[in-house]
Amino acid sequence: MCTALNLGAAAVLSLSTAAVTAATPKPVATKPVVIQQIELFHRLPAERAESLNALVERFNAQSKEYQVVLAERDWRSPSAPHLLILEGEDEENFLVGKPRFKPLHALMKEAGGALQTLRPPAMMTRTPVDAKGQLLALPIGLSTPVLYLNRDALRRAGMNPETTSTATWFDLQNVLGRLADAGHTCPYTVSEPGRVMVENLSAWHNEPVAAMRGKVLAPSFNGMFQVKHVAMMASWHRARYLHVFDRSGEAEQRFTSGECAVIAAPSDSWTDFRRKGDIDVGVVRLPFYDDFPGAPQNTLADGPAMWVSAGKKPAEYKGVARFVSFWLQAENQVAWQRETGYLPLNRAGLLASRSELLGDDLENVNVAVGQLSNKPVTGDSVSQPSVERQKVRRILDEELSAVWADRKAAKEALDEAVVRASGG
Repeated sequence: MCTALNLGAAAVLSLSTAAVTAATPKPVATKPVVIQQIELFHRLPAERAESLNALVERFNAQSKEYQVVLAERDWRSPSAPHLLILEGEDEENFLVGKPRFKPLHALMKEAGGALQTLRPPAMMTRTPVDAKGQLLALPIGLSTPVLYLNRDALRRAGMNPETTSTATWFDLQNVLGRLADAGHTCPYTVSEPGRVMVENLSAWHNEPVAAMRGKVLAPSFNGMFQVKHVAMMASWHRARYLHVFDRSGEAEQRFTSGECAVIAAPSDSWTDFRRKGDIDVGVVRLPFYDDFPGAPQNTLADGPAMWVSAGKKPAEYKGVARFVSFWLQAENQVAWQRETGYLPLNRAGLLASRSELLGDDLENVNVAVGQLSNKPVTGDSVSQPSVERQKVRRILDEELSAVWADRKAAKEALDEAVVRASGG
């Protein structure tokens, strides 16, 4: 009897198991998710590279379909990376010949994503903008020269940083004289002299740096204003108020160490001065000459841009568009500005830079934006591609070096720079 019950129970169990097995659906085979890699090339300085890496990591953490990876190959490779952050001669060479890029505004439109950026201002470098004012590339690293003060040095010289004026060049001359009298051996220095003294100060005073020669717009930065300023800087150099250093980046290093008290340098240097130095740094607008009607006008914005390589697949461009949109999100814009010192790319970033919640973290951005938008740009204060080229800047710095060495007068050096820059 027990044996029969056991057999019956076993039979029921067997039937139940069979029923459950029959009722359980077989697993459906699913295709594995294919992650598309988007390659990005750059040559940003170490500190800016860290900020870029952080941005990439945040994007990758929230993206399931696309991952951005840093590439060693540049645009010269047979298969260029999808994204290229270029500036200077790299960018100039990239743009020579047959177009190697896909216009950013076209890519975003095709991908169905809005390009949430500020309208490219006329005082911005013209390289990443087409004739209609549409972005060809994303200008991720814009900056403009501003004036930095070692507030500790001013206090030691008996000046109050809150009330001491550097609004005009004659105001600054008085400040430098007091610094020198107090024993400061390097009152003033300049990073990128040609960019500051010729390009930006000409625009700041609404003075032309280019003129039509036949049908060609050619450099003409040897006018009365440019000669006056360089001659005044030469007198400062002889008086030991101004020190100019040949090695790239040395002027900024001397300011960071406290050796130089005042420096004209790019607005993005703010983050480096505060991160590396042990000084109380202030940032103010560039001085102007009050005997030039209309000054101050506006300065110029320049810096690296992110280009999209041509010839990629639609699915890859979709990933590029997502990364660009991610970069332009408000929280990422704020982080990028705070960490790199670069200028905002859209309204969200611009509004954030004015927020009191961020304290003085973005004080450099406020000063820079104030300079750039001080007055509506004119035909003389607009960015000029014929002067912005790296070759022209190098020629300017070389000719200005002859002025600092007392080998040439200001006009002679600028006349020679115009001839050389024009291909003469």
